[in-house]
Amino acid sequence: MAPHAERPRSAHEPPPTAGLPLRAADLLPGGDAALDTALVRFLGVESVQLECSGTAALVVALTALRDLTPARREVVVPAYTCPLVALAVARCGLALRVCELLPEGFDMDPVALAALCGPMTLAVVPTHLGGRVGDAAPARACARAVGAWTIEDAAQALGARIGTEGRSVGSDSDIAFFSLAVGKGLTIFEGGALVARDPALRAALQAASARLVPSCPGWELRRSIELLGYAALYRPAGLRWAYGRPLRQALAREDWVAAAGDDFEADIPLHRVGRWRRAVGVRALERLPAFLEQTRRQAAARIARLRQLPGITVLDDSAAVPGARGTWPVLLVLLPDQARRDALVRRLWGAGCGVSLPFVQVLPDYVRYADVVPAVRPGALPHARATAGRLLAISNSPWLDDARFDHLCDALARGA
Repeated sequence: MAPHAERPRSAHEPPPTAGLPLRAADLLPGGDAALDTALVRFLGVESVQLECSGTAALVVALTALRDLTPARREVVVPAYTCPLVALAVARCGLALRVCELLPEGFDMDPVALAALCGPMTLAVVPTHLGGRVGDAAPARACARAVGAWTIEDAAQALGARIGTEGRSVGSDSDIAFFSLAVGKGLTIFEGGALVARDPALRAALQAASARLVPSCPGWELRRSIELLGYAALYRPAGLRWAYGRPLRQALAREDWVAAAGDDFEADIPLHRVGRWRRAVGVRALERLPAFLEQTRRQAAARIARLRQLPGITVLDDSAAVPGARGTWPVLLVLLPDQARRDALVRRLWGAGCGVSLPFVQVLPDYVRYADVVPAVRPGALPHARATAGRLLAISNSPWLDDARFDHLCDALARGA
C-alpha cells in the first residue's frame, strides 16, 4: 500500500486533539472580560496572570527568575517536549539542558536530572504531556537541592487535578503555566496563564510582563481574526480544509515535522490579550468542566478497548501522584517498536482516523533547532528516543466516531 493511501470516506475530519468548540454566543461583544478571575475560580488558585500564549508565559516566567537570580543561566527540560520550550529558553538568553526520561513515559529520570542540576541551574521544567499528569516531585526535589526553581509545563493540562482535594496541577511547584491555544481545551486561539504560589514571585512575574510585553494592536487584531476563523471552521466539515488539507500536503512531501506542527518560528510574539478575546474565554470556560467530563468518559471506554490489543501500551497518569486525574485531549499509546509505529503512521496519518504525533523527535534530533538545542553524544537519551519513536497520539475528540475508532483499533491490532 502506498503511504497515506487510506482516505476518509466523508467530508468530516476529526481534529488531532479534543478542543472545546466555540458557540456563536461566545463571540458577542461586551460581557465579562475578567478571564484571569474566571481562571482563578476554575483552577482554585489565588491568582492567574494572563499572557498571549503558553510560550509567552514561559518567557515571562524565565525572565522573572533570571531577574531574581541573575548568576544562574541553565534551564533543564525533558528531552522529549515541545520545541517551543527550547525557543523560549533561547529567547531569554539562557542555556538549555536536556534530560533523559524514565522508560515508557514522559517524566525525567531523577538520576540523570540530579547529574544535570548544579549551581548554574535556574529552573527545572517538568511536563504534563497530552493532559497526562506527570510526577513533578523529583524535579522539585532536584531543583530545591541546588537552589533552583521549578516551573511546571501544564500547557496541555488545563483542568488536570491532583490530590484528594482536587488541586490543580502545578499547585506544588513555584510556577506553572497553561496554554489557551487551539486544541488545548479552552482556547482564545492563542493565550497563556501563569500561576505562582508565592506573592513575591507573583510580583516578579507581573514586573517582568510589564517590562517585556507591549500592547501591539496589530497582533491582537490578527489573533481576533484567527479566533473568528477557529469558531467558523472548528467543526468536522471545516476541519477538512483548515487542518486536513494542509496536513495531507505536508505528508505528501514526507515532511513529518510540518505535519506535526513542529515547524515553529524563532520569533515569539509578545502582546497583550484584548478585551474581546478575554470575554470569549470567560463565556467558553463555563462549558469546560462538562466538556472535560465528556472526554474523560469517552477516554475511559476507549482505553479499555486499546488495552485489549496485543503489543499496545496505553500511557496513563503517573501512579506516583496521589489522586492524579488528567485531562484527555488525546489518548497516548506506545507501539512495540518504531518500525511498526512508523508503518501505521504512514497508513493512517492524514486518513481521517485521528492519529498524529505529539512531537516528531527528541529535541536534539531536530535539525531546525540545532542552534538552540545542545548536541548530545551518539547513543545518548535511549529512553527518550525510544518513547519518541514508539509514541502515537489518538484524538479523543467526540467527533472521532465509533466507526473510525473501530477502524483504527483494527489497524493497530494488525500493525502491532
